[in-house]
Amino acid sequence: MKNEEGGRPGLPIEEMAKMIHFLRGRPIMVSHDLAILYRVETRYLTRAVRRNLVRFPSDFMFQLEPEEVLKCQIGTSKHP
Repeated sequence: MKNEEGGRPGLPIEEMAKMIHFLRGRPIMVSHDLAILYRVETRYLTRAVRRNLVRFPSDFMFQLEPEEVLKCQIGTSKHP
């Protein structure tokens, strides 16, 4: 993805790396973080994926179990 000036995205690689979490032994990114990278609202990203499911691998998107939601919320919290 290029920025308005035609260069690379403005988010440093270090910040992108912080958006990668591990769940079920696999690296994941939550939709909120992907939306930040693509500079769109989460609901628009989710809607675009759902409308184009055939373009994505079957394991691209999955639902979190209730206990996993809590772990992600704690793991991605911005509070000290």
